[in-house]
Amino acid sequence: MKKPTIYSICLGVAAILLLVVLGMILTHNLENAGLLIMAFFALLAVGFSGYKSLNSYVFTASIFAGVALALYYPQYFLQIGDFKLTALIIPLIQLIMFGMGTSMRISDFAEVIKSPKGVMVGVTAQLGIMPIMGFALAKFSNFPPEIAAGIVLIGCSPSGVASNVMAYLAKANLALSITITSISTLLAPFVTPLLMKLLAGEFIEIDVLDMMWSIVKMIILPLGAGLLLNRLRGDKGKWLDKALPVISMLGIGLIIVVITAAGRDSLLDIGGILMLLVLIHNLFGYMLGYWYARLLRLNEQDSRTIALEVGMQNGGLASGIANSLGKIATMGLAPAVFGPLMNITGSILASYWHKRPPKEGH
Repeated sequence: MKKPTIYSICLGVAAILLLVVLGMILTHNLENAGLLIMAFFALLAVGFSGYKSLNSYVFTASIFAGVALALYYPQYFLQIGDFKLTALIIPLIQLIMFGMGTSMRISDFAEVIKSPKGVMVGVTAQLGIMPIMGFALAKFSNFPPEIAAGIVLIGCSPSGVASNVMAYLAKANLALSITITSISTLLAPFVTPLLMKLLAGEFIEIDVLDMMWSIVKMIILPLGAGLLLNRLRGDKGKWLDKALPVISMLGIGLIIVVITAAGRDSLLDIGGILMLLVLIHNLFGYMLGYWYARLLRLNEQDSRTIALEVGMQNGGLASGIANSLGKIATMGLAPAVFGPLMNITGSILASYWHKRPPKEGH
């Protein structure tokens, strides 16, 4: 008989907590379950970290622990003294983008020359499928205009670093994934505001030039600084490669917690429906991205890559845009919900594909 480890004990205690929470739900006592829900997700995160097959879910479980904390105790995540915590969102996104820049090289863009068709298919799929899906879901939702605009916003954002991680786990074409993410990110200052004006203009007022400058400050400048540092440092400062991904994950977690606290009341009103719509948006992104690539005769590996690139958006950037417009508690809700959900679905899809490597030439 195998000796129980700290990880298996954590998962066992988490299972007991889940039963207690379900009991509290059945007895209509959910308002007192905050600490138990938080402890359940925290124990899941620790438990998952001990198993290779579950490791990719650690970050998501941690995010849900933070979200539970923000929903039950929002007062701790709104401000410290006179300082509003939403002011941290843009600097955190800049730090994440700087981290992304330090992990990139100019040579990464050589994939455009080596595989122009794959890059073109990926970028057009992302700029076509997700914005139109977002608009259709926003129209269908009947949400207040600013919340509906948030659904369009997540669709109009580029893919993020999470899609590259999932492409790696799925044994997809990582070089293609990084190139599509990089190009869609560089296009974002021009494309995202124009798409928002076109598709979300009926929900809220969009100042295209103002949004362009916000995205340049959030993406292009820190990304460029990261690329420059990577070029200048050579083989030195390799510790940054380990530190920045951890800082980025903590930054994404804090952004989601702050947005959840700021938009708590709206989230409690429409959270279930918003979660369903965001999940549909995400899953259709994977499916339509994959079949669009197959239709254009890309091989299986590249099609999987494009599915992940289309389905996984940069929720942090979308949150930053919502914050720069002063609408973090409304427009920022869809991006805050999209982030944790896409990590769950992306991990599941990547694990499924990891076990089924693409056949050569297919």
